Amino acid sequence: MPTHHEIIAAHYAASAVGDLEGMLAPLTESTLWTEAAGLPSAGTYQGPDEVRTHVFEAIAREFDRYAFTLESLLDAGDAQVAVGTYTGTHRKTGKSFTARVAHVWRLEDGKAVTFEQIVDSVPVRDSTA
Repeated sequence: MPTHHEIIAAHYAASAVGDLEGMLAPLTESTLWTEAAGLPSAGTYQGPDEVRTHVFEAIAREFDRYAFTLESLLDAGDAQVAVGTYTGTHRKTGKSFTARVAHVWRLEDGKAVTFEQIVDSVPVRDSTA
Protein backbone atom coordinates (compact mmCIF):
# COMPACT_ATOMS: atom_id res chain seq x y z
CA MET A 1 0.00 0.00 0.00
CA PRO A 2 1.39 3.44 -0.88
CA THR A 3 2.32 5.79 1.94
CA HIS A 4 0.26 8.88 2.61
CA HIS A 5 3.09 10.94 1.14
CA GLU A 6 3.05 8.87 -2.06
CA ILE A 7 -0.75 9.18 -2.33
CA ILE A 8 -0.69 12.96 -2.13
CA ALA A 9 2.37 13.19 -4.39
CA ALA A 10 0.32 11.23 -6.95
CA HIS A 11 -2.51 13.78 -6.58
CA TYR A 12 -0.11 16.59 -7.54
CA ALA A 13 1.44 14.57 -10.36
CA ALA A 14 -2.09 14.12 -11.75
CA SER A 15 -2.74 17.84 -11.32
CA ALA A 16 0.39 18.67 -13.31
CA VAL A 17 -0.98 16.79 -16.35
CA GLY A 18 -4.65 17.77 -15.99
CA ASP A 19 -5.83 14.32 -14.83
CA LEU A 20 -8.93 15.15 -12.77
CA GLU A 21 -9.72 11.51 -11.96
CA GLY A 22 -6.20 11.07 -10.60
CA MET A 23 -6.59 14.23 -8.55
CA LEU A 24 -9.84 12.97 -7.02
CA ALA A 25 -8.48 9.46 -6.32
CA PRO A 26 -7.55 10.07 -2.64
CA LEU A 27 -11.07 11.32 -1.80
CA THR A 28 -13.93 9.27 -0.37
CA GLU A 29 -17.62 10.15 -0.07
CA SER A 30 -16.90 11.50 3.42
CA THR A 31 -13.81 13.59 2.60
CA LEU A 32 -14.29 17.24 3.57
CA TRP A 33 -12.59 19.68 1.17
CA THR A 34 -12.35 23.34 2.24
CA GLU A 35 -11.62 26.13 -0.23
CA ALA A 36 -10.48 29.38 1.42
CA ALA A 37 -12.77 32.34 2.00
CA GLY A 38 -12.31 35.09 -0.56
CA LEU A 39 -12.12 32.74 -3.54
CA PRO A 40 -14.93 32.21 -6.05
CA SER A 41 -15.04 28.52 -5.04
CA ALA A 42 -14.99 29.20 -1.25
CA GLY A 43 -16.75 26.70 0.96
CA THR A 44 -16.55 23.18 2.30
CA TYR A 45 -17.56 20.33 0.02
CA GLN A 46 -18.00 16.64 0.77
CA GLY A 47 -16.84 13.84 -1.47
CA PRO A 48 -15.36 13.73 -4.95
CA ASP A 49 -18.57 14.70 -6.80
CA GLU A 50 -19.01 17.95 -4.88
CA VAL A 51 -15.30 18.76 -5.19
CA ARG A 52 -15.41 18.11 -8.94
CA THR A 53 -18.49 20.35 -9.40
CA HIS A 54 -17.89 23.16 -6.91
CA VAL A 55 -14.10 23.39 -7.15
CA PHE A 56 -12.52 22.05 -10.33
CA GLU A 57 -15.38 22.61 -12.79
CA ALA A 58 -16.13 26.03 -11.25
CA ILE A 59 -12.48 27.08 -11.58
CA ALA A 60 -12.38 25.89 -15.20
CA ARG A 61 -15.48 27.98 -16.02
CA GLU A 62 -14.07 31.13 -14.43
CA PHE A 63 -10.33 30.99 -15.24
CA ASP A 64 -8.04 30.25 -18.15
CA ARG A 65 -4.67 28.57 -17.55
CA TYR A 66 -5.45 28.08 -13.84
CA ALA A 67 -2.58 26.08 -12.39
CA PHE A 68 -0.98 25.03 -9.14
CA THR A 69 2.80 24.80 -9.12
CA LEU A 70 4.02 22.57 -6.30
CA GLU A 71 7.22 23.76 -4.64
CA SER A 72 7.37 21.34 -1.73
CA LEU A 73 5.38 18.51 -0.22
CA LEU A 74 6.09 18.06 3.47
CA ASP A 75 5.57 14.60 4.94
CA ALA A 76 4.18 14.53 8.48
CA GLY A 77 2.73 11.02 8.34
CA ASP A 78 -1.06 11.33 8.51
CA ALA A 79 -0.72 15.01 7.60
CA GLN A 80 0.73 16.20 4.31
CA VAL A 81 1.39 19.86 3.56
CA ALA A 82 1.86 21.16 0.05
CA VAL A 83 3.31 24.62 -0.58
CA GLY A 84 3.18 26.34 -3.92
CA THR A 85 1.71 28.98 -6.18
CA TYR A 86 -1.55 29.41 -8.06
CA THR A 87 -1.59 31.26 -11.37
CA GLY A 88 -4.35 31.95 -13.84
CA THR A 89 -6.29 34.48 -15.87
CA HIS A 90 -9.89 35.44 -15.21
CA ARG A 91 -11.97 34.76 -18.32
CA LYS A 92 -14.20 37.87 -18.15
CA THR A 93 -11.69 40.50 -17.01
CA GLY A 94 -8.57 39.14 -18.72
CA LYS A 95 -6.61 39.90 -15.52
CA SER A 96 -3.94 37.44 -14.43
CA PHE A 97 -2.90 36.58 -10.87
CA THR A 98 -0.21 34.81 -8.88
CA ALA A 99 -1.05 33.71 -5.32
CA ARG A 100 0.88 31.79 -2.67
CA VAL A 101 -0.90 28.77 -1.25
CA ALA A 102 -0.60 25.91 1.22
CA HIS A 103 -2.73 22.77 1.24
CA VAL A 104 -3.10 20.78 4.46
CA TRP A 105 -4.21 17.18 3.98
CA ARG A 106 -5.20 14.74 6.74
CA LEU A 107 -5.33 11.07 5.80
CA GLU A 108 -6.40 7.78 7.38
CA ASP A 109 -5.88 4.33 5.91
CA GLY A 110 -4.70 5.69 2.56
CA LYS A 111 -7.64 8.07 1.98
CA ALA A 112 -8.09 11.79 2.51
CA VAL A 113 -10.21 12.72 5.51
CA THR A 114 -9.83 16.48 5.08
CA PHE A 115 -8.23 18.98 2.73
CA GLU A 116 -7.80 22.63 3.71
CA GLN A 117 -6.61 25.36 1.39
CA ILE A 118 -4.81 28.37 2.88
CA VAL A 119 -4.21 31.02 0.23
CA ASP A 120 -3.50 34.68 -0.32
CA SER A 121 -6.92 35.21 -1.89
CA VAL A 122 -6.48 38.93 -2.61
CA PRO A 123 -4.66 38.49 -5.95
CA VAL A 124 -7.27 35.95 -7.09
CA ARG A 125 -10.18 38.17 -6.02
CA ASP A 126 -8.58 41.23 -7.62
CA SER A 127 -8.36 39.38 -10.94
CA THR A 128 -12.15 39.01 -10.97
CA ALA A 129 -12.91 42.73 -10.61
